[in-house]
Amino acid sequence: MARRQEILTDDESRFLISDLLKLLETYLEPEQVQEVYRAYLFGAEAHEGQHRLTGEPYIYHPVAAARILAELRLDHKSIIAAILHDVIEDTPTVKEQIATDFGSDVAELVDGVSKLTQIEFESQAEAQAENFRKMLLAMVRDIRVILVKLADRLHNMRTLGVMPADKRRRIARETLDIYAPIANRLGINALRVELEDLGFEALYPLRYKVLQKAVRGARGHRKEVLQKLETSIKRRVRQEKITGRILGREKHLYSLYKKIRDKTLSFEETYDVYAFRIIVDEVDTCYRALGVMHNLYKPVPGKFKDYIAIPKANGYQSLHTILFGPYGVPIEVQIRTEEMDKVAEAGVAAHWVYKSSGEGIDQMHSGAREWLRELLEMQKHAGNSLEFLENVKLDLFPDAVYVFTPAGEIMKLPHGATVIDFAYAVHTDIGNTCIAAKIDRQLVPLRTTLHNGQTVEIVTAEGAHPSPAWLSFVVSAKARSNIRHHQKNLKREEAIDLGRRMLDRALSVFDTSAEQVSAKQLKVLLKNYDLKTVDDLLVEVGMGRRPSVLVARALASVSDTEDSTQDANKAMKPLVIKGTEGMVTRFSKCCRPIPGDPVLGVITGGRGIMIHTQTCRNISESKSPPENWLDVQWEPELDEEFPVEVSVVVEERRGMLATVAAVIGDAGSNIENVGIEDGDGLTNTLKFRLAVHNRRHLASVMRRVRSIPAVIRISRDKG
Repeated sequence: MARRQEILTDDESRFLISDLLKLLETYLEPEQVQEVYRAYLFGAEAHEGQHRLTGEPYIYHPVAAARILAELRLDHKSIIAAILHDVIEDTPTVKEQIATDFGSDVAELVDGVSKLTQIEFESQAEAQAENFRKMLLAMVRDIRVILVKLADRLHNMRTLGVMPADKRRRIARETLDIYAPIANRLGINALRVELEDLGFEALYPLRYKVLQKAVRGARGHRKEVLQKLETSIKRRVRQEKITGRILGREKHLYSLYKKIRDKTLSFEETYDVYAFRIIVDEVDTCYRALGVMHNLYKPVPGKFKDYIAIPKANGYQSLHTILFGPYGVPIEVQIRTEEMDKVAEAGVAAHWVYKSSGEGIDQMHSGAREWLRELLEMQKHAGNSLEFLENVKLDLFPDAVYVFTPAGEIMKLPHGATVIDFAYAVHTDIGNTCIAAKIDRQLVPLRTTLHNGQTVEIVTAEGAHPSPAWLSFVVSAKARSNIRHHQKNLKREEAIDLGRRMLDRALSVFDTSAEQVSAKQLKVLLKNYDLKTVDDLLVEVGMGRRPSVLVARALASVSDTEDSTQDANKAMKPLVIKGTEGMVTRFSKCCRPIPGDPVLGVITGGRGIMIHTQTCRNISESKSPPENWLDVQWEPELDEEFPVEVSVVVEERRGMLATVAAVIGDAGSNIENVGIEDGDGLTNTLKFRLAVHNRRHLASVMRRVRSIPAVIRISRDKG
């Protein structure tokens, strides 16, 4: 039976906003509520005529996302950003208009949440990874970006049923892999639980239904036991004159499913645990209540966790213990204060509402900021967006292990961390130079997994460096990204060894080797390449900066005579290009070489020679073998025009495009294409494709443009 698509009338849509405003009035100032309503009118007009797949007007979705944030009691700017979060992407509205009407803070939030739709990627996975990277970097500037994004994702998950099955599964997998763990990492339990259950239902609908049915069936048998246990706990707490709330609680379905899957337990073994939460007024009372519980029922050894003294990375605080109940029934008890309970539900979102109420929330918010700083470091070291996304996934492990440094400092590490992860957590240099480790004063292998309470000492040695084998067992994102970063930057000795082997292989074509090349031949070549030593030459070859085939050809062509310099110049004379060879010689669009640039030719089968600048990134990443690379140079006297791309960062003023274009024209250059990229509200970037004669002509144009007072920066765009 097809799902019925309901279409809301304008009156029903207005009821939704009035419902939201009524909720906001419980904690926001009247003028702030009025600002939210003005944002609703702005968004409703921008989305006029747009409908979702469910059939309702599109404005229903942003209002619903805003309501989710209102239930977390977020500030009014976050609520406005939620209402407007799709207007940049889905309507003609631009960031500047939002900034003018609602302020730069809201504009930055909306811009950070907006998806990137104008970038082309090789694969869907790469596109998603890049979007995620951009979103996290925006989140570093303002953490509310991710809160709005989580609310957006949660409402999309609530209405996921109308999507095609394949898209439904993809979105659900992304939610469970990325968004639910981020909500957990930021301590927002209220959103995490619902995201996990909705993702579980969409990804594994049959498993969800079976588990849901089993839970419903088991509740009836548990009801009487639960009531007896709750009565017993309440009676003992009253006897000890402790004031607080006692709540029975159930694990949500996805949590049950993960426990069954990961620990290979049956449903009966997993569900046969009775859980209670005791919420009191003060921290001291938490520990008193813990003593009462341990007197009432015997605790299970090794199952007590003090997250008050040592909070989780997301700021979560509570006492956890497991007790032997009557008839051997296990009882899980969590004990926390009212404030800790609020933070456990709202996480970092609590900062905007309760920030004046306690030190714990500030610690939690600073912890989130520290995590974001670590993300920035990972982003710098990652080779691409996919690698960055992989590192973030590693960093989102919810479980942690707590160990000590020799000085007694507590270190938090991901579950399964090794001594190498510990070394990098202390400092990058310690990780890079680690050669051995001691746990509780005993030497252990570097791949040893750490456990709670251990004291770890790292032994380092000057000159040591990371081993690629470490990547097979480290689990922390920081360790993995630093090891990979080090591998990308080969040491000089390794580059020399690799360069020698590459050069020997290339010289074998000429029936010689690097050892057989005479000193005079090398001297001539080094002089022509402007290098000092043979090792410098081998480093150039090993690092891929000079093609081994061209170096071998040059060495083989140099005769071992007194006049070797002249012979070398003759042998190494490159192919001269004029720019008029048409299809035989073409100029790459990635770096757009112009006369005066050092250039290199790549022979393409059946299409002639493609000319790149020698610094073009595509040369080193080219799949074309070095045998197809050719040394080329420009004809000294050229009267042709060549396209080149420049970026001009200007202050945001009326008529700046016309001013810059006029100066370019006066400098004797034609404009082939122009584009504008929005900046931060104060600046814009103008993108020009110009026609110039050579580097000297380009320098003259750039000098003229740079003299305009409102121009902040001008640069040439190259691959």
